[in-house]
Amino acid sequence: MPVDQPRRRPEVILAALVPLLLVAGCARGPEQADAPASGVAPPQPGRPASGPAGAPASADPSAPGAPAPTGAPAPTTGAAHPTTAAPARTTHAPGPPKEDDPAGDPARLRTLPANTTQVVIVQSASPSETTATLRTYAKSGGAWRPASAPVAVHLGSRGFSDAKREGDRTTPAGVYAIDATMYGIAANPGVRYAYHQLTADDWWNENSDSPGYNTFSHGPNPGGPSEPLWQVSPQYTYFAVIRYNMPATAGRGSGIFLHQSNGNSTLGCVSLPQGDLLAVLRWLDPAANPRVVMAPTGWLGRY
Repeated sequence: MPVDQPRRRPEVILAALVPLLLVAGCARGPEQADAPASGVAPPQPGRPASGPAGAPASADPSAPGAPAPTGAPAPTTGAAHPTTAAPARTTHAPGPPKEDDPAGDPARLRTLPANTTQVVIVQSASPSETTATLRTYAKSGGAWRPASAPVAVHLGSRGFSDAKREGDRTTPAGVYAIDATMYGIAANPGVRYAYHQLTADDWWNENSDSPGYNTFSHGPNPGGPSEPLWQVSPQYTYFAVIRYNMPATAGRGSGIFLHQSNGNSTLGCVSLPQGDLLAVLRWLDPAANPRVVMAPTGWLGRY
């Protein structure tokens, strides 16, 4: 009894309750007998585990987890009559990847070679954006899985283009291979590709009127806007050549690299911080026939 209630004589309370109990028992008909407990507890959505799979040395190698199982219906107890079982939940097969789900991006690509098991996807929110997100994926057991955390990168100062021209400062959209040799002012950082440490008179030929257009050149300046690779620092400390316009068509653009960022937009390359760049360059394996896909998110279905 609560301490703030006055004491009453038990016999008085009992005498008062007897008529009430009799009335309550008579007023309830057979149809008003104790009802079963109401409803089933709503299932609780699971939370998917997170973490990349097949990561470079600097990334967490754990694979993304599957969603946790949903909660079961709460049992009904103490019912006077049998309850009707709740209908079973229908499990639907997974549909196509959502447009805003980066984990499903490799599944939307249609032109990757059958033997490609590594892909680098560089995507932006719109064609005019000068920054983008780079993600790497590895294919194992027929399924694509993230291989590293996403990285913010810089693009050309005029965003993406699917009709690039020499000097237009756009990054070419599309699917491209990695060239057989990687380069850098610094010594080989441990990549799996052939590596050439740059020396004086190493150029990238960007002269549309020359026979060696869009190739590495050692010797005299090839002319035009050709780049003295050994002098471009820190951007060319390390870089991989993206095989855009190879073999070359005059005027369609040249020298598209995956290189170190200096914090600004590029002339058409993709640039990222040195640590992230090295993780990607060391991860890329020529035996995996890797591809680089570059495009606004809305264009990925083209490739």
